[in-house]
Amino acid sequence: MTVRQERIFLLVGVAALFAGYDMNIYGLAIPQIQVSLHIPENRVALTVFFFRLASFAAILLAYSADLVGRRRLLLITIFGQAVATLATAFSATYGEFLTAQIVTRVFGYAEEMLCIVVIMEEMSAAARGWAAGTFSAMDSTGAGLASLVFALVNLLPFGWRAIYVIGALPLFLVAFLRRRLPETRRFEAEQTIHSLRSRVAQALTMLRLLVSEYPGRVTAILLAVAAVGFSFAPALVLMSKYLQQVHHYSPAQVTALYVPGGFIALVISIVAGRTSDRIGRRPVIAATLALSAGGFAVFYGGWGGWFIPPVWILAMAGFFTSDALLAGFSSEIVPTAYRATVSGLRYSVGLLMGGLSLALEGVFYDMFQAHGPAVMLPLALVPLALLAVFFLPEPSGKTLEEMTTQANTAS
Repeated sequence: MTVRQERIFLLVGVAALFAGYDMNIYGLAIPQIQVSLHIPENRVALTVFFFRLASFAAILLAYSADLVGRRRLLLITIFGQAVATLATAFSATYGEFLTAQIVTRVFGYAEEMLCIVVIMEEMSAAARGWAAGTFSAMDSTGAGLASLVFALVNLLPFGWRAIYVIGALPLFLVAFLRRRLPETRRFEAEQTIHSLRSRVAQALTMLRLLVSEYPGRVTAILLAVAAVGFSFAPALVLMSKYLQQVHHYSPAQVTALYVPGGFIALVISIVAGRTSDRIGRRPVIAATLALSAGGFAVFYGGWGGWFIPPVWILAMAGFFTSDALLAGFSSEIVPTAYRATVSGLRYSVGLLMGGLSLALEGVFYDMFQAHGPAVMLPLALVPLALLAVFFLPEPSGKTLEEMTTQANTAS
């Protein structure tokens, strides 16, 4: 990478590191938060559904980045996330906790949507797969840092609340450093070309033009993301709770699995992302989706023993890779003018379908009286994602401009 690319990647990637920390605290500390705020068992996963409603507001923020610029929005989202995360630590009731976390996710979801857009616009064609995988790895490393702190949850003053305070402080530092983040060159070029165009008119026509010009691509990527979001959301949210209550792991033992196991999964993810630059996105996504679905089916299947950690590692490696590559896909297959919009649509559809799955998990829990089968049932939608990916064009090795030209020629 050039010096400019390195600086941009670090400024957005470091934010992903701490955002990954903040956004994963609830999943880690569900048993502790549940007791403190008196959350019923069948509302544990439903709570995350409420969190994900924030995507409606987040997509409006991400959408506006196609009008006012990536840099300006990224300055707002990182600061807003820091303030809301800090407010979460001082929640006295379940309602206050829910409100603070919804606001956190409005900014956090928009942040992630825009970060992946910036990376796709600034990285070279030969490195986009690696960049997407590494960005995902940094986000997941943040979750690993959260698990390190979580090991001390019973020793920290104020318990789970202290974990949120620790996570909020670095976000304020990142917000300060991000003042040096430049606007992406592709957005600047786009704004120069369309400097006389009414931004209001552009906002009203953006989505219509996107759907009319790229109907097949938009439909395929959103279908794939919807299926992945629905399939994996409960499995990802309830991992720590399942380990603590079914496998009788202590918080320290959960950390002992998450940190080294998560590191191995991330290394696999980065290698797989780099491999996708060579052999193609589609085969790597297909393989890693199948790996993740199989791993989670075993993890939640009721078995115990020594093989649970390696199965969890493979499941997470598969998810990290497929999720990162699908995120990059949505930005690789449309022109600069639509990129933040598509990224916002992709992110929101995934969140909302995951939220629906989490809401249904409570219903399935009442049916089975166990979280294991309630989590496994949504995994049946993974083949739909594999089918949708098959209909997407292969972007590996091509510049973003070549992908746009290819679409125009096809149309």
